[in-house]
Amino acid sequence: MRNRQTGVTFIGWLVLLLPMAVVLYAGIRLVPKYLVYTEVSRALTQLGQEFSGDSSVTAAALKLSLEKRFDIEGIEFPTVQDVAFTREDGVWIAEVHYQDGVPLFAGISLTVNLDKRVPVK
Repeated sequence: MRNRQTGVTFIGWLVLLLPMAVVLYAGIRLVPKYLVYTEVSRALTQLGQEFSGDSSVTAAALKLSLEKRFDIEGIEFPTVQDVAFTREDGVWIAEVHYQDGVPLFAGISLTVNLDKRVPVK
C-alpha cells in the first residue's frame, strides 16, 4: 500500500490564479476611468440641480456652467463639446456618450462605453 499525497500542484495553482490575476489587473486599470465617469456624472447632476426651476436658461449658460465645473474637477476627457444639450417638452436635457479605453497587454486593450443623461428641470 503506497502513500499518495493529494492536493493542488504548482501548475494547478497557475491555472487557478492566472485568470483571477488578469481580471484583477483589468479592474485596476479601469478604476481611474470609472472615477472620471463618476465626476462627470456628479457635475451633470449638480448642473441639473443648479438650474432647476429656471425656465429662461439657455444652452450657452448650461455649457458655461458645465465648463466651470469640469475645470474645477480637472476633467479633461470628455470635454464640454462632447456634452449635448437638447430641449424636450420644455426641459433641457444634458447627455454625454463617450468611449474610453486603456491598454491591457501587448496588443489588447479594454474599451468602455459610458453614458449619462440628466434633465435640467
